[in-house]
Amino acid sequence: MGMHLREFQEQLVQGDATSRPISADYISRFERWDDLASVRRRPRRGFVVGALDLYFPPELYPVVLHPLVTAKGESVVKGLLLQRLYDYLDFTTELESLAVIPVATKISRGRSGLMLPERMKADAYKIVTDEAWHAQFSHDFASQIEAETNVPRLQAQDIAPPAFLPRLDEVRDRLPHHLMGVESLLFSIVSETLISGILSDIPRDDRLPQCVRDIVRDHAEDEGRHHVYFRSVLRQLWPALTSQERRAVGPLIPAAIYAFLEPDYSQTAHHLRGIGLANDEIDQVIAESWPGHQVRSNIAGAASQLTRYFSEVGALDDACTLASFEEAGLLAGSYEQSDRPGTTREFAT
Repeated sequence: MGMHLREFQEQLVQGDATSRPISADYISRFERWDDLASVRRRPRRGFVVGALDLYFPPELYPVVLHPLVTAKGESVVKGLLLQRLYDYLDFTTELESLAVIPVATKISRGRSGLMLPERMKADAYKIVTDEAWHAQFSHDFASQIEAETNVPRLQAQDIAPPAFLPRLDEVRDRLPHHLMGVESLLFSIVSETLISGILSDIPRDDRLPQCVRDIVRDHAEDEGRHHVYFRSVLRQLWPALTSQERRAVGPLIPAAIYAFLEPDYSQTAHHLRGIGLANDEIDQVIAESWPGHQVRSNIAGAASQLTRYFSEVGALDDACTLASFEEAGLLAGSYEQSDRPGTTREFAT
């Protein structure tokens, strides 16, 4: 079978979809999409160079607070924060283009492998449109910043794949062959239910230029609806899996959460190398800025609501899945961490 024909026929969840039940009612949050979606009602955001030149909250990029970095001077710190804004915008473009849009397209075309309500498939088209707009305006805004500040961002040949891609490949490689594809659906559920919380603080940070706050707010408002939608996808997915499929997929959920939330250490190392730090200094800055126990605690806090969603659908009823969540630190202390400022909002984005 040819590659393109195979891609046309391939489902996210393999097997006969008609043998899987419709497990939950669906209530749409897209009735007023034409009135609320940023692609319909928000203007193209223009970047304006102003008196404020703090482009990203330093608490959300803790390497800039490390003594080896601050010793380089304020201009270096601000330059790293500008690069961090570039990273956020480029990450958004890659996440939407490579992870979410393909999955939402499969859902919209009835190739999820699940028996979904027609309204749910129709709403997936709107998510595709939203996410394409997010990718477009993020790319456009980054290009405007580059033109206005004369500070270049990484060129295509210098950009490593975003960290979530090799991490997601590792999840896929751990699945039985007949379940390969479900990791894409699982990762979309993870990313779309987590990203709205991650974006929530930046629009309220008055240290940042208004145009930066506005573009993040546009994104966050759309993602609030996507959060509800993909929670509904989870409610459809889990009961539709056989008990054997749940036992295979469940223990890999924490890896999918970490794939999205864990910092991109390689990208950060590249930036630190660019300000003149030696390799041993880079290792020190990263290790001391993101100590392992703190990363685990932060991820548990950021994912606490999502962990509850998986518990509600019965995923944690399986002993191996529960053990995997415990081993990943996603249960202990997760709820008390979720609302602490400056501890849960960094990571992938």
